[in-house]
Amino acid sequence: MRKALLGIVSKSTSPLKTIMIIAMAMAFVCGDVASSLAARSAAIVIDAKTGKVLYSADADGRRYPASLTKMMTLYLTFEALAKGKISRNSPVVFSAHASAEAPTKLGVKPGGSVTVETAILSIVTKSANDSATALGEMLGGNEPTFARMMTAKARALGMNGTVFRNANGLPDPGQFTTARDMATLGIALREHFPQYYGYFSQRSFLYGRQRINGHNRLLGRIKGVDGIKTGYTRASGFNLVSSVSDGNRRLVGVVMGGTSGGSRDNQMAMLINTYLPRASTRGGGDLVAKASGNNPVTALAKVLLPKHDAPTLDDKPMVAQDDATVAEDATVAEDDTAQAEEAAPAIKTRKVKTVIVSAPQIATAQVVAAYAEPAAEPTPAAPVDPVSTASVPSGWAIQVASSPKQSEAQAFLDKAAKKAPNVLADASGFTVAFDKDGVTYYRARFGGFGSKTAAWKTCTALKKKNIECYAVQQ
Repeated sequence: MRKALLGIVSKSTSPLKTIMIIAMAMAFVCGDVASSLAARSAAIVIDAKTGKVLYSADADGRRYPASLTKMMTLYLTFEALAKGKISRNSPVVFSAHASAEAPTKLGVKPGGSVTVETAILSIVTKSANDSATALGEMLGGNEPTFARMMTAKARALGMNGTVFRNANGLPDPGQFTTARDMATLGIALREHFPQYYGYFSQRSFLYGRQRINGHNRLLGRIKGVDGIKTGYTRASGFNLVSSVSDGNRRLVGVVMGGTSGGSRDNQMAMLINTYLPRASTRGGGDLVAKASGNNPVTALAKVLLPKHDAPTLDDKPMVAQDDATVAEDATVAEDDTAQAEEAAPAIKTRKVKTVIVSAPQIATAQVVAAYAEPAAEPTPAAPVDPVSTASVPSGWAIQVASSPKQSEAQAFLDKAAKKAPNVLADASGFTVAFDKDGVTYYRARFGGFGSKTAAWKTCTALKKKNIECYAVQQ
């Protein structure tokens, strides 16, 4: 391409023609780049009355969720509200960790607090990272424990391709999901908590004397759209989960990895206009199983890791490869910034008062005890944003077993977690399905390792505890 361009330019005697030729060449290059990025996106449209998939494009490919993560944070918040563990007026205290989260955020100082309702509204409109972390710490005792609760809940809902590492979706190499899983979560939020689902249609709210506008530009633009959530980081691209109804039909659509907020919104609008008329007017009943009423932490064993060692049934350990060089710095891109997402038109809402309370005055122990047994907080993974594509291209995991039964694969994860809790304190367990000779097997793996060195080191420590494993690059 470069040689051809130089050849054409060298033969051109007119400066104007030269400029035109260069402009045309740049258009071709930009078009190729845009096409390449678009090919990495993922989308799905599901009939929310029947569960039928009306459209799918790489719906099971791994993606970084970005602020779509907050949908699960709100799911657990709504669950706590429904069970009476907390109320809309309960104070949510902001720790130093929560207050220090990267923008966008509400900006509450350490020791200050807001009501649960204010935290919810700040998440659905402003996508406040500090509010999400504060809610996670309130419900889980600390954010790592809450992240494990989130992953346990994901499994209970059938979201088998998702692992959560934090409450807000700021970049973490071990946090991933799929478009299908996000659609499942979107449907579950409406089915399980219709009394709170209206929050997602909120386009603005008053915080003190300040009106905070939302990021979801499809609200008010596409008739029938009633939420749910936007998301953006450099690594994820532009994400969106939308719910829409025309009174008789209902869809939930997911677009992940958009190249811009506008192109993502336009793609969603096209999907809605195309597939809403094809949705069924009949159907009913829950499409997503409700999780059991047990303490979410009791489900962690089923998510995190084995009951007896078993040989792996799939490929041999992969040959080690050099660590990929991180091209970008570790600066976290602002999630749903004003530059990336223009604020949606404001609507009249009730005023929500902010409650400022010092941390020692808030008795969160009862909430924590009722909802989870706080575990020792592991050192959190460094917030990195190492790639510029919507997919999860690389990352290291440790495989401890594989089995033709998913329950057995999860049991292997259980056993490893119990035998080596300190070694695996900062790892996330998950299962991955694969087919071999017509039989579906499930790999039992721990993810969240930023390099092969970190994965190998952990695997070496596991072998000392008689847990066979090997490191793989995903």
